[in-house]
Amino acid sequence: MKEQEKKKKKFQFPTAFTVLFIILILAAILTYIVPAGLYSKLSYDPDKNLFLVENHEGEVSSYPATQETLESLNIRMNINKFLDGSIKKPIAIPGTYERIEQSPQGLLSVIMSPIQGIMDTVDIMVFVLILGGIIGLVNKSGAFDAGIAALSKRTKGKEFLLVVFVSLLIALGGTTFGLAEETIALYPILMPIFLASGYDAIVCIAAIYMGSSIGSMFSTVNPFSVVIASDAAGISFSEGLVFRAISLVLAMVITLIYIYRYAKRVQENPKNSLIYEDKERIEKRFLEYYDPENVAPFNWRRILMLLVFLGAFPILIWGVSTGIWWFPEMSGLFLAVAIIIIFLTGFSEKEAVNTFLEGAADLIGVVLIIGVARAINIVMDNGMISDTLLNYTSSVVGNMNRGIFAAVQMILFSFLGFFVPSSSGLATLSMPIMAPLADTVGISRAVVVTAYNWGQGWMSFITPTGLILATLEMVDVTYNKWLRFILPLMGVIGVFSIIMLILQTLV
Repeated sequence: MKEQEKKKKKFQFPTAFTVLFIILILAAILTYIVPAGLYSKLSYDPDKNLFLVENHEGEVSSYPATQETLESLNIRMNINKFLDGSIKKPIAIPGTYERIEQSPQGLLSVIMSPIQGIMDTVDIMVFVLILGGIIGLVNKSGAFDAGIAALSKRTKGKEFLLVVFVSLLIALGGTTFGLAEETIALYPILMPIFLASGYDAIVCIAAIYMGSSIGSMFSTVNPFSVVIASDAAGISFSEGLVFRAISLVLAMVITLIYIYRYAKRVQENPKNSLIYEDKERIEKRFLEYYDPENVAPFNWRRILMLLVFLGAFPILIWGVSTGIWWFPEMSGLFLAVAIIIIFLTGFSEKEAVNTFLEGAADLIGVVLIIGVARAINIVMDNGMISDTLLNYTSSVVGNMNRGIFAAVQMILFSFLGFFVPSSSGLATLSMPIMAPLADTVGISRAVVVTAYNWGQGWMSFITPTGLILATLEMVDVTYNKWLRFILPLMGVIGVFSIIMLILQTLV
């Protein structure tokens, strides 16, 4: 009995890498089981002003870029959506699904997919590594510790206001332009503040990650999800906008209440934390230089460093929200910030460079996880099973009751969201197929757009192929601890969303 108890105590949940590799192998197995198939895809060539249709055999045909062409292909969309660039990616043509020769992904494909995944996500990796270098510089300079001490004095007794402020601000970014990957930069800044306030790492993750997830899930005008989905469904994104905005507010209230109850329990008794056994290790990592009794003075040099660092975020948000910037531009911005901070630290050239490299090295695990997560999608794409799953799911919802139709749509989009984690990719692939099904049960296509957005967003709370494992690696929390925290909230938000969807069918 004692030996068995020792074995149980020694058991540790697998690391993020192991979880991803298990899913990668399961994805490869699916390519042997799920039949391969493809829809014909339609794209617009602006240079020649032609529609190009590629069938399942890879043959490309050209057609005049007219409304009549779209109607002949059973695509109920306005031609202007293609002409003005609203629809950039190829869309699936309804009724064109064809089985193709099976394309199973064997051992070699599984081994090579992480390499390809790393190559595909190198722009994100560069951004994260530069960010790690900056964090190393600011940490060693004492600027973070001085800032934490100053903030702690001002928020004494009102610490949860920081959770509310952070969550609402990030949710605003999520609902307007899909703020997600960019939030990785916030964890090294906010983790020490949350820990010094008596909270644990899960509260910090919840404030940032759930702010982004709820905002993105209940998107109002996000061009990368709800707008492109509405365009692909052949409706205006303003349809259902008020309903989505009301749902966003209610979902944020539910989420903040849930976080507050957990945070209060942890603050009252640290042993209530789901990661109590990791408390010492996490605090050592993020509060290594923080000593509240002996904090470096918050002088002009440290204030200026923090202002330069934090000042980059409004510029980043502007660049991303206008569609002008993506990760290369974001990396360039933070590289400029790093250079400025190097001069402000007063470190010698050798010390500054070594500190930057050490900070970047601390995030190697995070960047590799991003690449491995992408490998899973590569295996499924190469196995040609995504279109088959879409074909199966579209056949499930035909001729249903209105309310059941809406609820099942959300569940199906949650399922599809695991296999196609890109919001714009899932929208352009699925909307031309799924949106017309709303006509058969007599409801607005806006309900399908809402079901798509909520379904994919709901699954993102836990999807290993998304951002969550990289986030957990950043703050040194295992996936099982996150599941214990988030699953009850996920259940509540899921039930809430289905109720609101059924109400939307009535409205």
